Amino acid sequence: MRYFVTGGAGFIGSHLADRLVEGGEVTVYDNLSSGKAEFILHHIGEPNFHFIEGDLLDWQKLAESMKNHEVVFHLAANPDARLGIERTDLDLKQETIATYNVLEAMRVNHIEKMVFASSGTIYGETPVMPLAENYGPVLPISLYGAGKVASEALISAFCHSFHMRSWIFRFANIVGPRATHGVIYDFIHKLNQNPNELEILGDGTQEKPYLWVGDCVDGILFGSSNSDQRVNVFNLGCESTTDVKTIAELVVGAMGSGEVRFKYTGGDRGWTGDVPQVRFDVGKMKTLGWKATLTSDQAVERAIGEIIPEVVGEKVLCKQLS
Repeated sequence: MRYFVTGGAGFIGSHLADRLVEGGEVTVYDNLSSGKAEFILHHIGEPNFHFIEGDLLDWQKLAESMKNHEVVFHLAANPDARLGIERTDLDLKQETIATYNVLEAMRVNHIEKMVFASSGTIYGETPVMPLAENYGPVLPISLYGAGKVASEALISAFCHSFHMRSWIFRFANIVGPRATHGVIYDFIHKLNQNPNELEILGDGTQEKPYLWVGDCVDGILFGSSNSDQRVNVFNLGCESTTDVKTIAELVVGAMGSGEVRFKYTGGDRGWTGDVPQVRFDVGKMKTLGWKATLTSDQAVERAIGEIIPEVVGEKVLCKQLS
């Protein structure tokens, strides 16, 4: 099988590429705007692995690069929902237009299968209850979520118009090694800068499901191998949740920071467009035969242990270079 992975040098994409290369030929297409070459460096030189540095907005290069592949895993996107506040066209370009370009490149290259990384942000601000895939109407409150909704709509339309098939996974908060953003990553970096005080966005009561990246990749591969509708949509997460204050306490404990003062910025959310309370109904994936191996708290604890050495390594390297 020949796989084409957009965003394959990113956090989740590089872990997915690690798995795909075990059983097929993988091409990673990434502009390295948020992904890192070091995440895929261990595959460079392998006969069944290819890396193309390219932007999804460069349609000609994308279409040429995609030739002779059988399945597209589309993970490339703006990785941080907060950035859309500063650059309002970012999610339009990096999600909606980029997804259209991927679909059109698939159409001209006669590629029929796409696996897409969507997000729970598409649901918007909802009652605090487990949300199933058929919840609606979906009214996102961030430009990031809007870009994902638009991408899902384009995927559905292309699938029904051009005999394609798709698997759309609405992710919970994914955590683990190679993280480049997110609450755990931010807390560790903040404590590295000031071990006596930790700024916490919002009031610390924000509560969401966290999924370990290894479980995320397993879920993607299981779901896409065991469902066969024209458009398959799944929540990918776990039934449990973790609040931000608990994450802060776990990070402080793991870093051995001692007495740390928590400084809350206030309000019920971290930033404009943040959904403070998220609950996932993952019954559809469970019925299919898959469930996460780690609870939300376990995923957070494992990710903290995996991310701290990476951040400490970055700090040591910076000191050596300075």
